[in-house]
Order: sequence, then C-alpha cells, then structure tokens
Amino acid sequence: MDSFTGITILGLGPGDPGQLTRQAWDWLNTITEVVLRTSQHPTVACFPAGIKVDSFDDLYEKSELFEAVYEQIVVEVLELGRRPQGVTYAVPGHPFIAEATGPQIYRRAKEQGIAVRIIEGLSFIEPVYTALGLDPFPHTALVDALELASLHHPSFPPDQPALVAQIYNQAVASNVKLTLNAVYPDEHPVRLVHGAGTSQQLVENLKLYEIDRSLHIGLLTVLYLPALGTETSFERFQEIVAALRAPDGCPWDREQTHESLRKYLLEETYEALEGLDANDPVMMEEEFGDLLLQIVLHAQIGYEDGEFTMADIIQGISQKLIRRHPHVFGELKVDGVTGVLQNWEKLKAAERKANGVEKTKGLLDGVPKEFPALGQAQQIQDRAARVGFDWDEIQGVWDKLHEEVEEVQAATTGAERMDEIGDLLFAAVNLARWLKVDAESALRGANLKFRRRFSYVEKRARETGRQLMDMKLAEMDVFWEEAKKME
Repeated sequence: MDSFTGITILGLGPGDPGQLTRQAWDWLNTITEVVLRTSQHPTVACFPAGIKVDSFDDLYEKSELFEAVYEQIVVEVLELGRRPQGVTYAVPGHPFIAEATGPQIYRRAKEQGIAVRIIEGLSFIEPVYTALGLDPFPHTALVDALELASLHHPSFPPDQPALVAQIYNQAVASNVKLTLNAVYPDEHPVRLVHGAGTSQQLVENLKLYEIDRSLHIGLLTVLYLPALGTETSFERFQEIVAALRAPDGCPWDREQTHESLRKYLLEETYEALEGLDANDPVMMEEEFGDLLLQIVLHAQIGYEDGEFTMADIIQGISQKLIRRHPHVFGELKVDGVTGVLQNWEKLKAAERKANGVEKTKGLLDGVPKEFPALGQAQQIQDRAARVGFDWDEIQGVWDKLHEEVEEVQAATTGAERMDEIGDLLFAAVNLARWLKVDAESALRGANLKFRRRFSYVEKRARETGRQLMDMKLAEMDVFWEEAKKME
C-alpha cells in the first residue's frame, strides 16, 4: 500500500477481528504506530506484531463530559497529523457512523490544509441487523442514547422503528427509558443487542421497562425499538390530511378554506373545553384530536396556497417559546411567576420594536376581541397587572366589588344598569384573578352545575306527574336541595 502523509482515519469494524477490512489490515501492516480513540475494542488484540499502540483512554478518566473528551481528541489528532510522518487514528466501527470525532477531524483537517484519508470499516449497524434478522429499510431512526437520555420527549416519529446506540451502562439505559416513556408504554416490546458481530453476541427480547435491568449491558450494547404502531406520528397525520385535500380526496375537505373552517375551529375549541370542564380524559383525548385536525387542515391549506407550511408554524412557535423563556433556555434568572410575566412583557415589547410596531400596538392589543367576555376581561387585567397597574392588596378588590354593587343598586335607567352591571362583572373577574381562579372556567362550571341540578328538578317533577309551570318555587326548591345533597 502506498505511504500517506497526513491523517488516516481507520475504521476497526464492530468488534470481531475477522470483520476488519482488507484495506485496513494492509494499512496496519505498513505502519509502525496507531493511535486509538479507545483501546477497549476486541480487534486491537489482533493487530500485527510490532506495531506501537497508543490510545486516548486516559482522557475519559479525566473528564465526565464526552464533548470535552472528543474535542481534546480532535485537537490532538490534528496536531499529530502535522508531523512529517502523519498519524493513523483508529476508531471503533466506521469513522463516520456513530463516531463524533471522525467527521470533526475530517472537516477541520480540510480547513487547515492537512491531508486526510478515510479507511472505511464495517459499522455496528450491519451486524446488529444481522443479529435481529431485520432490514432497516424503508424507515429506521438512528439515535444516540446520550442525546436521547438528555431529552424530555423522543425526537423521532413513533410509527417508525429506531436503533439507539451507546447504551453502555444501566444508568444510560434508565434515562433512555424515562425519555421513551413519554410516548411508549412500559410493556412495549424491545430488543437489546449485545456485542453484535462478535463471539459474545446476544439478543435479549424484553419489555421497555426492563432494559435497565439487563445484566449484559456494555460498550457494545444497542437498543432496537420497534414501531409503536400505525397512525401514531404527527407526520402520518399530516399525510392523512393531505390525502383528504388531494385531487382524488374527499370532496368536502377539498372545498374548505380558512374562512369556511372558522366556525369549526370555534366549535371544536368549545367541545375541547367541555371535556376539560367534565375532567373526562376519554373526551379530552377525542376533542383534542378534533382540534388538532383543524390546525393541520389550516396548515395544509396554507401550504397549498403558498402562504406557510406546518414546518413554518412549528418553527415559529418553537423559536418564540425559546426566545421568551431565557430563564429556561438561557442564563437569565427571574424571581418566580411574577418575574416571568414581567420579563415576558419586556420581551414582547422588544419584539414589537424590532418589527416596527412599537408605537402603534399597545399592551392590550394582543387580547383577541373575539374572546368570550369573561376570558377577555381576565386577560386584560392580567396584562395591566404585569406593568404594575393593580391593587396593592386584595382588600382593594373587595372594596371595589362592594362599590360596584352599590352603583348597580343606585342605577335608575336601563343604560345606567347595563353600564354598572358591566363594571360589577369586571370587578368580579378581578376578584377571581386575585384568588387564582379562571373566571371563564368558574362560570362554565357554575352553568354546568345549574344545568345538572335543574335537570334533576325536571326529572323529579315528571316522576310526581307535575309540570314545572304548575309548581311553586318552594316545591321546586325541595327537589333542588335533593340535587345538591346528591352531589
């Protein structure tokens, strides 16, 4: 094999020395030294006699952060590559598959004018799928266990299988399991593949909750996660909606527009609220799905009309959440909920200024006029309070409420009564806000309670052969009290 000056990045394969490529073996027989990312690889013991072997194992012992270790390895390999004799740097598997240092060294070497060559190796993927007896096509997510363990939610669609690499100890397995539990049930069947392609190869068929109990987890352990099921991903849902809107789709769905769907968005919102009011998880699940359908339909129409895509919607709201939560995604420190809300208003004001609308848009302009009156009132008061326009203590709220009751009593004309009743309701909403109660939800609950009790009164009247219009209030009140006791 020809000599080479610069950096040679060599793949050692998944573990079995017999899987080292002919090109890699020939190169190892022409050099006098090799530097390993880690010496903990079965192939190392079968290197040609006389070759000097160094490794970066000591760096792993000095730092708990893999990122720091990998960065130091990259810097040192680049420095070694500048030597007249260059360097051969060997890594497990393939230099560019599930290997953080290989691509970084390749990119930086190119930028710095250092010659770099790749001697490919068999990756861990091929022997893993041989062990599983499966084909990764047409869809498989390749996932890094350490990244997955740091998340709160899996970053891949659940209707596709996934291969999670670097499950190298029980702690990583446990953290991966916790993240997956956000989507997958404890009983979801999974497979742990240990030492794929080596004489110690083992495949365990487990339930998800059992993966951190395996006694065989080690440096060559991979988790295979089968798909959760069909129609479980957001992407698949978008495809269903797109099919409904396609030329050969549903005639009704095809003719809908943003405007024609407006009433359905409102209806589904109220039905979702009904599920919340009833505290009915089954109803909530269904109604949230119906509400999501409206959002995805609007996104599909936006795409077809060249207005926006679902990716635009998701990116926009994601960036807004990150931008408005520097205390979560940045370094800002805030003092409780009050501090969060005050900073929120500052950030929104800065956004308005950046968009050139600071002089035309007020603090309350963002409260939709289409909101139900109680909800609108509470949002108005919330926003005013964020900038300090509020009572110092709740006694001022009580006093204002009593004052408004007196003004209603003193009103003499219809116009005066309407005006004062509005003020009274506004003051009542402010009291709800101070007591940490959502006024709209409270009134909806009161409406539901009244309907429930009044239906009982009607039912008891029918049972006695009476009509409500023929009964006195005192008689109906007896049934009303019965309904209250039943609750």
